[in-house]
Amino acid sequence: MDRYAVIGNPIAHSKSPWIHAAFARQTGQALAYEALLGPLDGFTATVHAFRAAGGRGMNVTVPFKLEAYALADRHTPRAEAAGAVNTLVFERSGILGDNTDGAGLVRDLSANLGCTLAGRRILLLGAGGATRGVLLPLLGSRPAALTIANRTVGKARTLAERFTVHAAGTGLDACGFAELAGRRFDLVINATAASLAGELPPLPPGLYAEGALAYDMMYGHGDTRFMQAARADGAAHVADGLGMLVEQAAESFALWRGIRPDSAPVLAALRRQLDAG
Repeated sequence: MDRYAVIGNPIAHSKSPWIHAAFARQTGQALAYEALLGPLDGFTATVHAFRAAGGRGMNVTVPFKLEAYALADRHTPRAEAAGAVNTLVFERSGILGDNTDGAGLVRDLSANLGCTLAGRRILLLGAGGATRGVLLPLLGSRPAALTIANRTVGKARTLAERFTVHAAGTGLDACGFAELAGRRFDLVINATAASLAGELPPLPPGLYAEGALAYDMMYGHGDTRFMQAARADGAAHVADGLGMLVEQAAESFALWRGIRPDSAPVLAALRRQLDAG
């Protein structure tokens, strides 16, 4: 039986083993998928040991995505753009590094939430690894404008400059949170870690255009604080990142097995599980 795993630290909370087991049952694929706690000073050794024991691939979560990028022998274009890897494919010739986060986000927005991205005004909050991982696929969806806002403005501007080459037809800019005052967006994506601590980015009021969607990459039982604040500020729709989690996993599964699972029933079952506490 082919072996796969997700590696991170911490890792006990990971939903990935459950998701991939569901995908395997649905598609009739014979595989085992486990969660590995990676030592903070032993990521590379753990990956090599898993591969040597017959592992076929791995998902990578915090804090190892940059180390995974360095470990890979070659990268997909989206991993190259992100500068981070969340999926490793063990090939005979070496290790392929991919990043499925952005594809997962775009698919969740478009297929699951019915959100049209082409021609829309998008605001992306944060300028860290989560933002880097989704910028290329978001720009590929051809929005009219994409703004990166961050507490440290210089970091946001550096990121915007790095991705300008991919922004043909899209107005790509960067600013601080206060500079958002008076601007309105069709889609606001929270890629900061603020929701993990129950906090909010310091956003001015009035960001949401008519019919706008507020999307938090984090998820939990019920609405995140960002989703609650967005609804109070006029967002017509709110969503968390559970769909992104399932869709990026489906992308990894397809990369490994050559078959794309139907993510909808898996997402629905995981949502019921999460809501049940």
